Amino acid sequence: MYKILYIVPRTQSFAGIERVIDSICDEMAGRFGDVLDVHVLYSTAYRQIADADRRYTKIIRTAPGRMNLIRNLRRLIAEEGYDLIVCPQVEPTAMLWFATLGLKRKFAMHLHGNPRLESRSRKSRIMFALMKLFVLKRLAVVLGTSSRQLAAFGADYPSDVRHVWVPNPVRRFETTQPAPRQSDAPIRFVSVGRFDYQKGQDILLRAFAEFSKRRPGAHLSLVGFGNDEPILRGLIEELGLSASVTLEHYPDSPETPLSRSDVFLSGARWEGWSLAICEALRFGLPIVSFDCEFGPSEIIMDDRIGRLIPIGDTAAFVEAMIYYHDNITSERRHAEYRSRHVDRFSIEEVVQLHADALLSAMPRHPETVVTA
Repeated sequence: MYKILYIVPRTQSFAGIERVIDSICDEMAGRFGDVLDVHVLYSTAYRQIADADRRYTKIIRTAPGRMNLIRNLRRLIAEEGYDLIVCPQVEPTAMLWFATLGLKRKFAMHLHGNPRLESRSRKSRIMFALMKLFVLKRLAVVLGTSSRQLAAFGADYPSDVRHVWVPNPVRRFETTQPAPRQSDAPIRFVSVGRFDYQKGQDILLRAFAEFSKRRPGAHLSLVGFGNDEPILRGLIEELGLSASVTLEHYPDSPETPLSRSDVFLSGARWEGWSLAICEALRFGLPIVSFDCEFGPSEIIMDDRIGRLIPIGDTAAFVEAMIYYHDNITSERRHAEYRSRHVDRFSIEEVVQLHADALLSAMPRHPETVVTA
């Protein structure tokens, strides 16, 4: 049996990376527990995790300050004989690799975002340089949420280390039926994501303001939370959208806002993947998204799913919104197709890929591939 440690970065909310790691590890521990002894380290005591039962070994180690956290991680890794440590993103992987020098542990790096846009600060640039010069060639494997993401990373950071695509799981909901709508009901647009520059809610608000001049009466729900909330509230006031735009918070599930909406909008400037798009497809919603790096183009494969808009082309984005506003009744006939399309990313489908990727990184992985 191989002992695996997944690192969850210290964050304020249990959302993207955090939920992905929890879902994958719980399913792997349940299905492949005779081969993989899965441990997950949390540096934040999320309420969704603290008292919840999980099939993996749950470790919660909180500490004030970065150095205390690093010391705790090194102590844990030194005490446990992990065969592989899976760490998200470039900067945390490089930092933890140097923090555990001398312990001779194998590391896998799991890319979630866009490394090209994540090295903005001086400290980040230093860690990215250290990854390129020292750490990368010593990794066991690089995992990525998007094939385009992995191709870009390989071009920017060439190495002989194997790259493996492991798609994020898309959770299921109790109901994925959109609420019935009256023919004269206003169109409801929705976007889900943390309130952050990356997610482009400011772009959506400006696009919606232009759209509303030509098709008044529609509603936009921005679902999430984050540091940019005051900025967004100010922009809503500035654009005169207070009567038609709401900021909403559903910390555990977007089921309620998705089920009552007609069209999903993504204004993201970049993505590693896009769980939000996939979850909207569960409800049969058509998607309007910028063709940002990297995930949307690997999800929106044809016009029955949605519209990919060239990055930065707000006018084309508005035109797509107008199309769905005017054709929402006929577009609903593709709802089942959209829902089926995203089934290939269900946890039952993707966990095998994750287990195989981890086993391929082991020094003595079994002769036969793990099967469900």
